[in-house]
Amino acid sequence: MFYRDERLALFIDGSNLYAAAKALGFDIDYKLLRSEFMRRGKLLRAFYYTALLESDEYSPIRPLVDWLNYNGFNMVTKPAKEYTDSMGRRKVKGNMDIELCVDAMELAPHVDHIVLFSGDGDYRPMIESLQRNGVRVSVVSTIRSQPPMISDDLRRQADNFIELDELRDVIGRPPRPEGEDQRNEPEYEVEN
Repeated sequence: MFYRDERLALFIDGSNLYAAAKALGFDIDYKLLRSEFMRRGKLLRAFYYTALLESDEYSPIRPLVDWLNYNGFNMVTKPAKEYTDSMGRRKVKGNMDIELCVDAMELAPHVDHIVLFSGDGDYRPMIESLQRNGVRVSVVSTIRSQPPMISDDLRRQADNFIELDELRDVIGRPPRPEGEDQRNEPEYEVEN
């Protein structure tokens, strides 16, 4: 499904990938993830998208953002929006769909294959457009969680679906105990 000479780009929807891995009971080792896809083809870029809470003095995702920035990932961030829902619960919304889509469309003429780490069905039209421009698109998410973390439309549109759970031994590590430096995404609303 991958060709050694093809030019690859990774597009990681941070909160969506984090939620999928958490639902499967493991954490992502981003160094291993990058190495795995460098092995599969000519990795040109690895983008990571996340919203950051700027109201907190310490953001739980800051160590991850800094580490990724220094280790070969292109970070795309914006401030997250905080609100209180009708039940009085504090919620955080940090949608990066538009930024990811624009970057993927701009990079399309320079790559052969894009790997999207997300199950969000909103990306289906982007995949369709990339495919019309000759780019193969693989989607990494999971159908093994309850409920599945990938929309059926997205899975059907992709040239290739990669089950995240099958990458566990290659890119995963056991979850760290609560309170340790998690290097993980905070809890955002995740769309499928």
